[in-house]
Amino acid sequence: MPTRHDIRNVAIVAHVDHGKTTIVDAMLKQAGAFAAHQHLDDRMMDSNDLEREKGITILAKNTAVKYHPKDGSAPITINIIDTPGHADFGGEVERGLSMVDAVVLLVDASEGPLPQTRFVLRKALQAKMPVILCINKTDRPDSRIDEVVNETYDLFLDLDADEDQIEFPIVYACGRDGVASLTKPEDGTVPADSDSLEPFFSTILAHVPAPVYDEEAPLQAHVTNLDADNFLGRIALVRVEQGELRKGQTVAWIKRDGTISNVRITELMMTEALTRKPAEVAGPGDICAVAGFPDIMIGETLADPENPIALPLISVDEPAISMTIGTNTSPMVGRGGSGKGADAKSAVKDRKVTARQVKDRLDRELVGNVSLRVLDTERPDAWEVQGRGELALAILVEQMRREGFELTIGKPQVVTQVIDGKVHEPVERMTVDVPEEHMGAVTQLMGVRKGRMDNMSNHGSGWVRMEFVVPSRGLIGFRTEFLTGTRGTGIAHSIHEGLEPWFGQLVTRNNGSLVADRAGSVTPFAMINLQERGVLFTEPGTEVYEGMIVGENSRADDMDVNITKEKKLTNMRAASADNTENVVPPRKLSLEQSLEFCRDDECVEVTPEAVRIRKVVLDQKDRSRTASRAKSGK
Repeated sequence: MPTRHDIRNVAIVAHVDHGKTTIVDAMLKQAGAFAAHQHLDDRMMDSNDLEREKGITILAKNTAVKYHPKDGSAPITINIIDTPGHADFGGEVERGLSMVDAVVLLVDASEGPLPQTRFVLRKALQAKMPVILCINKTDRPDSRIDEVVNETYDLFLDLDADEDQIEFPIVYACGRDGVASLTKPEDGTVPADSDSLEPFFSTILAHVPAPVYDEEAPLQAHVTNLDADNFLGRIALVRVEQGELRKGQTVAWIKRDGTISNVRITELMMTEALTRKPAEVAGPGDICAVAGFPDIMIGETLADPENPIALPLISVDEPAISMTIGTNTSPMVGRGGSGKGADAKSAVKDRKVTARQVKDRLDRELVGNVSLRVLDTERPDAWEVQGRGELALAILVEQMRREGFELTIGKPQVVTQVIDGKVHEPVERMTVDVPEEHMGAVTQLMGVRKGRMDNMSNHGSGWVRMEFVVPSRGLIGFRTEFLTGTRGTGIAHSIHEGLEPWFGQLVTRNNGSLVADRAGSVTPFAMINLQERGVLFTEPGTEVYEGMIVGENSRADDMDVNITKEKKLTNMRAASADNTENVVPPRKLSLEQSLEFCRDDECVEVTPEAVRIRKVVLDQKDRSRTASRAKSGK
């Protein structure tokens, strides 16, 4: 069959923070994608604000480099897909793999294969793709290259790789310095026999199969990603499998439900480095962007109008975690960051506080996020959003908050399934790296969460690696306690492992909440008296309302407190005599920590300026009535 030798399509997959985006930066620079005078940022592929802040890749993105072989032959286009390393964004990985013919597996020379490495590699092996192993960060002082290579071979065997896949080439690299070699360097050193990524490029050309096509086959192009443009509208990123796509051509658009309509391609673009440039034609194996399809969705097919043949839809794993997202129902809805009404008129203009706006935004998210589901609830102003993990859902809420939405977020729950008449829940495989002295603390934390230890290894460096299988709901709220228990030194990562029978009741948070019993402004006088009762979350001057959680109680039950109490002044004492230096600084909770802190009767209020934890039922009397009914069993 004919082969296109001028093109290669490859995805770079790895665990979080093993250097995917950094090595793509180096490839772009060394392939001459930028002019000498251009100012270049680090991690150029992480274009999203949240990606830069959190230091992780969230969206799969493609770039293309023109590689000029040293023998002077014609340049070859290498399309590179930079995929997320976090299993919560697994839908992006599956989508990225549908665009390519091989993968580069990047593994840290010190950390070795971790849970997300297993996750992304399993997807590649299931798709029967050849793999190139790249051992990155060889210059780390604690690198152990031979052990990491052996661990990777073990992982391939564990995932039932076939003989062709396990005979993978190995490249040793330091992505930060833009150096790669085919000979193993000493541990802790940069490869010495090379000063560029040339060996990496040549390995890709030698081991990534060129696209093969049938000259007689009708047009087939797979929609793998979506984008938007202010002038062109919705843009579909497609991989051409057979035939050719041309600007102005009329194609058959085969939708998810099987219906077919003929549509004209108004614009065709190809990626060069980080920009899209207009093109006239795209052939088999090309990854291009097309416009002219107002409602096109991921997984659909563009085909020949005379002989339309659909390609298989992109399938993703089932969601494991759900949370309720609804409109903001707190007394402070539509008010500024302080909660005061002075700037309320200007603030409300930009606020998105209605149920219609929230629903439209969730529907827009579904267009580009194949691993998300939105279900209706009994309430017209709240929806159940299901996703892969807590982080993926927290990222969605954070994006909506920055766009001006005010939301009420329910406690994350697991998505259960009934199999053979029994309730099954999702479980995770958690890999924990901790110093030896914190082993007991981690084992105790996992014991409470009904986790069972599968494996433990000691590398002899004072660190221990433990593997647990633990129910997903046991990990909601785990990370904060884990970091406290290991004094910030522990590293924990997990991936979805499947479904197991319901583990029974879990009690992960022993302490109750301190709940404000009236509206008002927090005073230092009240804080000094309350800080002995627990840990406070609010600063002096913060506006609070009845039912808002202002701290964590030192005991198991909730306590209603007056945090707005003022010092009674007389003619003998001035207001300035208040002793403010005794106020302990409050604990500031991020959005993720607030979601972890919640109990079943609590939720999180999210606005552009503030994240507040509150009771679902704000009225103190109503809560007391419900509690007494629950005790009496009525």
